[in-house]
Order: sequence, then C-alpha cells, then structure tokens
Amino acid sequence: MSAAEEGTFTALRTQLQEAAAAFAGGPDALEGLLLGIVDDVDRALREPLEIFPVCHHSPASALAMARRLREKQPKVVYLELCEDMAPLLTELRNCRLPVAVQAFASEVDGFPADWSPLSVVAPVTEASAEYQAIAYALDTPGVELVLVDRSSDHVFQWDARGTDAAEPAGPDAPAEEEAALHGDAVGVELGDLRPRFAELEEHLLRHGRVRHWSEWWHQYVELPLGESDHDTYRQVMLLIGSLFRRLAPGDPRRVRVDEDRERHMWTRMREHLAATGTDPADCLYVCGAFHAASRVAEFGVDGADTFEITPRTATTWQHGLIPSSHAAIEAQFGLAAGSVSIAATVWAKNVRRSGVEPFRLAGQAGTKKKAKAVMAGPSAVDPAVPASDRLSGFLRRPPVLDRLDEAELLGWSVEIVRAARRNGYLASTADAIAVFETSILLAGMRDRAKPTPYDFQDAAVTCIEKDTVPGRRDVRRLVEIMMGGDRIGQVGYDALPPLARDVHDRLAPLGLRLQQRGVQRALLDIAARPDLEKCSDVLWMLRYLMPHGAARPIMGERRLGERPIQESWDLALGTHQRALIELGYEGVSIEQVLEQRLRRTAYGPQATTAVVLEAVEDATLHLRSRRLADELGTRALEVLATERSVDGAPEVLRRVRRLLAYYRTSEPVLPPWIESFVKTGYAHYCTLLPTAFTDEDATVRQVAAMLGFLFSMEGLALSLGCDRTQLELAVAQSHPGEPAKVALLWAAQTQLGSLSRAELRTRCDELLANPLVVPAYPRYLSGFLHALEPAPALADFVVESVSNAFARLPDAVLLPWLPTLITTLRAGGAELAPMLIREAGRIFPARLDALDSWVPPWRVQPDPRAVRPARPGGGGRGVPLLAAHPAACDAVAQLLGCDDAWEATAQGPGGVALVHAHPGTATALEALLVTS
Repeated sequence: MSAAEEGTFTALRTQLQEAAAAFAGGPDALEGLLLGIVDDVDRALREPLEIFPVCHHSPASALAMARRLREKQPKVVYLELCEDMAPLLTELRNCRLPVAVQAFASEVDGFPADWSPLSVVAPVTEASAEYQAIAYALDTPGVELVLVDRSSDHVFQWDARGTDAAEPAGPDAPAEEEAALHGDAVGVELGDLRPRFAELEEHLLRHGRVRHWSEWWHQYVELPLGESDHDTYRQVMLLIGSLFRRLAPGDPRRVRVDEDRERHMWTRMREHLAATGTDPADCLYVCGAFHAASRVAEFGVDGADTFEITPRTATTWQHGLIPSSHAAIEAQFGLAAGSVSIAATVWAKNVRRSGVEPFRLAGQAGTKKKAKAVMAGPSAVDPAVPASDRLSGFLRRPPVLDRLDEAELLGWSVEIVRAARRNGYLASTADAIAVFETSILLAGMRDRAKPTPYDFQDAAVTCIEKDTVPGRRDVRRLVEIMMGGDRIGQVGYDALPPLARDVHDRLAPLGLRLQQRGVQRALLDIAARPDLEKCSDVLWMLRYLMPHGAARPIMGERRLGERPIQESWDLALGTHQRALIELGYEGVSIEQVLEQRLRRTAYGPQATTAVVLEAVEDATLHLRSRRLADELGTRALEVLATERSVDGAPEVLRRVRRLLAYYRTSEPVLPPWIESFVKTGYAHYCTLLPTAFTDEDATVRQVAAMLGFLFSMEGLALSLGCDRTQLELAVAQSHPGEPAKVALLWAAQTQLGSLSRAELRTRCDELLANPLVVPAYPRYLSGFLHALEPAPALADFVVESVSNAFARLPDAVLLPWLPTLITTLRAGGAELAPMLIREAGRIFPARLDALDSWVPPWRVQPDPRAVRPARPGGGGRGVPLLAAHPAACDAVAQLLGCDDAWEATAQGPGGVALVHAHPGTATALEALLVTS
C-alpha cells in the first residue's frame, strides 16, 4: 500500500481509535471492528474496476447510478443478476414496469422431485439502479451488459429450498391478490441491504424512533444520500455494507452462499476481461453494498483464481417476464407495506429536483417519450488517484434540517380526508387540520424537522380511523394508495411466450382487451356465429388450466355429446397474466399443455381409477381426442386392477355411466378399453363385495355404488363373457351387521330374485313391530334409499316403508327419531331424494280432499272370487298355424339340436281347460302382479 493510499482515511482511522478507546476503555475488539470497516471501504475504492454499491429499489441509488453513467460512460457494465437471464432483458422495453424476470422449471432433473416446480424471479422497477444500468447498456451503442451472478440452476444447487427467500412479511403486509403475483418463487434481491442480526436491527429501530426497517432506511440513508456527490455516495454505501457484514454475519449457511456468489461474480468478470481485453477502468460493477464490501480471496481484478464453478444440472429452464407489483415485491422481500410505492414517489421527486435525466428503454410502455439527452464526455478522473475522504465529513455532519413544505403536507391532509370520505369514513375538514398538526407533532417527537410519509400515515390513522373500518380499505391502505398506490406491471404482447400470444390471437374474435386488468364479460352467440365455437374451446381449456377466476363461465356448460349454443364468460386474463405466461413454459399451445397435464395426472403415483376416468372425460370434452382418451382409458383399466379399496366406487360408477352413454350415442361400436373396463370391473367388484359389506371403513354409499355398477353393467358384462353366478355368490357370501348395509343387502337379494317382495315387506313389518329395533329404523331406511342406485325399481317400496313407519308408530316413538330420519336421509342420500319424491308424487293423490278416502296400493286386498272371462274361441289357436307352416319351427329346432318328430295337434282346449277348472292360481298371480 502506497503512502498516498494509506493517508486517504488516516484522519478517520485516528478518530475511530480514539472513540474505541473512550467507549471501551482501551484497544479491544471494538477498535478492530471499526478499523476493519474503514479497511473494507478503502479496499473497494482502490479496486481498478469501479464498484458501484446499490440498494434494491432505492431512489438514491437510482439517481446516483444515472448521474454516474452519464459522467463515466462505461463500455462494459457488470450487473449482479442471474447470468442465464440476460436474453430476456431486451424484452423489458415491451413491458410496463414493474415486472419480474423469471426462470421456471416444471420438471426437475438433479433436484428432489418434491421441489418441482422451481421458480426464480428478479423484480425490476423504474426507481432502481439496476434498471438504470440496463437501460443505459441496451440503448447505448458499443456498451456491453454482462450478468455475472450465479445461474438460476445454481440458486437451488447452493441453497436449501427457500434460503434466499426473504423473511416473512410483517402483520401489516398487504393481503390482496397483487401480493401473490410472484407465487412461491425464490426471490433474487439485487443489492440486499438489511441487517441480519435481530438485536442490531432492533437497536437501530429503537434509537431511530421508527417502526420498521424501511422507515429507518428512508430517514437515515435515503434522504441524506439523495443530494450527495458520487464519492460520498460510494463511501457511505460501502461503509453501511461493511458495517452490516461485520456486525451481523447471520446464518453461517447463508453467509457461505453469499461468499460463493461473490467468488462466482469476480471469476466471471475476470474471465470476461481476459477474453475481451477490456480495460478495467472502462467497466462498472453494479452490485449490492453487502457484496461490495467482500473479503473473499477472489475479490478484485487481481484476485485468486481458486473458485471452480460447478456445472449445471440437466434441469431444463424456461425464461420469461411476469407482471409484478409493489405489493408483491414488499411481500416477497419482507419490506413494509407501502415502502416501494413511497420509494417510487421519492424517485419522481428526486428527478424533478435534481434535474438528472434518467435512462429509459426506448419504447418503454408507461413512460413518456423524451428527447435523447446529449451525454457529456467521459469523466477525466484518473482511477489511479485515490478518492478523498468523504466519510469523516459525512459522519460528523449533523442531520440536514429539511424545511417543512406546508403546501405538500396540506395537500396530503386534504387528499386523505377526501379518500376517507369516499370509503365510508365520517371525515371532515377538522380531521384534515388534525392530520396536518399531528404529522408535525409526530415529526418533532421523532427529532425530524419535516414529517415523512410514515409520520403522515401514523397521524392519519390516529385522527381518522376511530373504532371500526367501514369499508374494504383501512386508513393505512388509503395512505399507501394516495402515495402512489400498488403499481402493477404488465408484460406486453411482443414479450409474451408463444402460447400466450396464441391464446390472445385465438380469442381476438371476442373483441375484448384481454391484457387489461379486471373482469370483462364475453358473450358468445355460437348459433348465430359458428366461428365463436373455437373461442369457446379455448375458454374451456383455460378454465381447466388456469386459476379460478381467470376464465369463469356464467352461462353455458360443456357435457359429453352436447354442442354449445350460447355462452357467457367473465374473463380476467390480464389479472392472471403470470399464470398464462407460466403455461407458456410448459408447451407451445394450450392443447399440448392440457395433454401433458392429463397424462401427468393419470400416471401420477396418487392416481385412482376415478381420477383417471376424469382425465378420460376431460380429454374427450376439451381435446376431442379419441387417441388420448383410449390411452388414458387403458390406464384406468390398469389402475382398477390394482385397487383394493372401494373409496372411489361412486365416482367410478358416475363417470363410467356417462362415458358409456356418450359412446353408445356417438360411436358405432364401443371402444375396446371400455368393454374391458366393464368386464374387469364386474369381476373386481364381485370379489370385493363381501368384504365391503363387513368393512367398517366402507360406507353405505360406496357399497351401493358397487352394486350399482354390477347391476347396471350386468347386461354388457354378461354379453362380454362374465358369469352371473359371480354376483350371486358374492351376495350370498355377504353378511353385514350395520342396519343400513343389511337393508342394502336385502334390496340386492330382491333385485337378484332370491328374496321376494312379500318376504321383504314381512321383514320390514317385523322391524317396526320390534321396540328394540325401532330407534335404528331410520338407518334401515337410509340403506333402502341408497338401494335406489342399484335397484331404482324399489322406489315404490321405499315410499311404502316410510309411509308404514309414519302410519304405525305412535307419536311418542315417531317424534324422537324423526330428526334422526331427516338428517340421515339428507346426509346419506341427498342425490337420490328426487327419485323418491317423484315416486311419492305418483303414488299419493294429487288433491288434499282425496286423501281421506285414499287407500295405499300396498293395502288393497284382491278378490279371490274374481275371475277374468275366458278368451273367446278357446285356446291353442297358434298350434294349427305352426303345423300349417312348419318351416320356421323346423329351422329353430335344427338350430337348437332337437330331432323330435312333429306330434298331432291336440283336440280341445288342452291346458286352457285346466286353468278354467282351477282358477285360484291364476287369480293369485294376477293379484301379485297388480300390487307389485
């Protein structure tokens, strides 16, 4: 170190040694700490490659950056940002800030599978030094922008999941949807300046008389540096970075990651300098003040080349721009609510006051076009000459008392009262005066000559918000909106991925501004304009793929085998632009993404038969792809064969019925997979039926769904080669103990024919006659109600069972279990109640006056003496006809293998005479058929 370099901070070192001796009583660790901070600043200032320390979203940093770029005009700008995000920066000109540069990976290779999807975002606002550097480099000919930070892949290689994520937001963080624009992405904060030592931060907040870190930074760093020169700004920012680094190292794992990032950045810069031969004096290194005060061996142009950058994993990363917002940045990085909006306001004020022309990308959305500023020539500062000591004067100088701007404060007071009245508060002119005076009072109590926006916010809450919040927004939120609001960015059409642009193009016939935020109503009269059916297809796919609210149908539905006529939609694609952009990372069209999603769902480890059948239905509904439906249907068959539970039986039954109905009406033959599914399902559920009847975990609804599958698919299953004996044996082997399942078993036996209706009616009568069983009778009725799924013909019997209970039981017994009956039927068979109600409406009289004389059909006793008149002409008329034309009968006999000869036609009535002689059997049969 030369004598000139040693003398730069000699006076400051002497003062710090004296202060350490006075406070600590002699040389100790305090002296080493203070002198070490000065050494860090001196080391960074002596580096041939100029280091420009910044703080993320700091107006003072942005202003100093714009001023320095116009003075120095560097040929190369090294920026602390993920190196794989460089190709996206040119697309910032097609966006309205704030936006975030995103790296996204939906499928991981080299990371744990439960980390998927991986996402890294780096938000960019206009009031940030990074944006100034990007705009300068991209719009200035001959200037190269080089990103030197670790890649997105290394973010997850080096960190445990979430290490780089900021601390959770405080209790006053905004809870609106804008705060979730970044989702659960890992944030890369450019210029991280926040103490990681809780005691240090608490000490600064307490002695600074502020509530949170954002307010401390605004008061003690942002305002003093807003009008400082370049040398003072650099030295102060380096001092702060070194102070936080030495006093609060934080989590050792995080410190190790930070040091690896610094080694990575200096390694990349040395590689670039060696490859291009650029003079370090023509370069500018933009990084956070924390990293600018680095002490790693690789620091500097002449640092050690000992750091080896590991190769990236095989994970495929997609890159794009997503909309961001002030609230999303605050929520992700643990800033106080409203701090980024206040920073944007301070930035605009600094630009007007200082006269510095900021850099803006040509064609940047949301900014006014201005004449290109004439840049001054490069500064004649010799980098070999060390900067003068500006720290001593800055640290000794008392705070500058900014004169109170009464007009500004009065305007704030009037505006907040007006906003409060619009939101339901009973505010008046007196409240405006109170807010004005209280703001000045609070600033004085906090040793401030001029109230800050935070003082004004506290005063407004104290004076206006009394007991309750009448509207959706409280006064604190109203102040944030008044100070600039939650500005939300937007990605322009040209910067969207191909999938998002394709969606906008295909929905163009709707005539809506789809990039606009908010909800828009789309009306589709498909009958009058058939071309809108393609828009309908896109909307239904977006409804499936995007979050709730992005595309919400108001009128119209999509069912198998139906064509749309008219539809009405509420669209909010602009609000959910991030979700639409992330779809573009998964494919080039929404059809491709939907097919991938359906396959992923069907072949997932948690996929059940019902889930796979739902995927089959969705593939048919949205994609109309017979190929994909057949593939997923085969997968459903595989999953069914491996299932050992009946949890999804109701959903399986519902979806198989719907698919069968669709294929029978739209296809000439059934697909092979569904025939195999019915055949396999018949044998599968027959096997599980006895166990399900006795299993306590299997509900009545699930067992009823199994029986519904077996009985409703029986005809198709038998035609495919199944044996009905399987079902009969399964029912015979079932021995349930729960009343509802017992009733369900009786219904199944009745459907099979092994239990007659008369026997079933007798069993129910015995239940009602037994006082010990009467309290459980509602559960039997619940079983009968679920039996309508496999045996809908029993609807009249269920009505009869309920009616008998109401007719026979006394009020003392009926009234106590009536609530149990209602709750049981509502909870267990609400979807089957309409069938029961229709049957009751058919049986009971339609008029009230006919009820007194009405006799239930199950109580009608047939007259055994009534005999139907014999058919005139006698019987056996068909026998002479067969004898006269024997060809048809001979063909059937030959087909059946009968070789018997024809017999002579019997004379007389034959068997009919027996019926006339003994009419009792026929009469009893007639009565049974009429009553049943």
